[in-house]
Amino acid sequence: MSQRIRLGLNIDHIATVRNARGGHSPDPVRGARLAIAAGVDGITAHLREDRRHVRDGDITALANLCDELNKPLNFEMAVTEEMLSLAENLRPHAACLVPERRQERTTEGGLDVAGRVDEIGAAVARLTKAGVRSSLFIATDPAQVSAAEVVKAPVVEFHTGALCDAFREGDMALYEKELKALRLAAEMAHKAGIEVHAGHGIDYDTVTAIAQIPQVKELNIGHFLIGEAIFTGLETSIHKMRLLMDAARGLTSR
Repeated sequence: MSQRIRLGLNIDHIATVRNARGGHSPDPVRGARLAIAAGVDGITAHLREDRRHVRDGDITALANLCDELNKPLNFEMAVTEEMLSLAENLRPHAACLVPERRQERTTEGGLDVAGRVDEIGAAVARLTKAGVRSSLFIATDPAQVSAAEVVKAPVVEFHTGALCDAFREGDMALYEKELKALRLAAEMAHKAGIEVHAGHGIDYDTVTAIAQIPQVKELNIGHFLIGEAIFTGLETSIHKMRLLMDAARGLTSR
């Protein structure tokens, strides 16, 4: 349990605040620069079909910033022709394929890879050809992990929303069930040669148990850290999360 786990910051909700009033402030690119200076290992941004938070110009600027600072950009995207073409042209370090519905507030549930093997397999192949590392945002369902292996996805990111919600609601039986499912799914994916990431709903209270799972290599956290930054500042919110993640691995934060 000595390997340091990576922290990716999802920058979307800086853009959400900006878009509430229009204009240019607060700037998600400035937030990404501050976050990288504070020690995050990469930036995640979800360009949704409805452009409700980050916009096309943000993605281009974030890609340029990440290139400048030698940090990976994780481009979250739906499996659509528009987004695949954008990813092929932009060539971010990684593209995380996620489900997307117009009526949802945020990404709800995992991608149904098992039910869309041909479509998602073709998307993974296109991204691989473009030099983009694919990640599939999936539930901790063995059928979805098996399907991820079939489509040759190099990475899966497990949706931790139900786990984190159960903890916050005090439903410890459900929390333990979800945590066990995450552990088993992470082990299954790792044995299949798939790199394991996790994200969604993670906060200071839930990060330790997730970060202690040895197969997990990266956590992507956004809404909580951006919200916490309102009260403590972005550097402080990131630093505290980094301390908790490193402590979970028995490490001292750098």
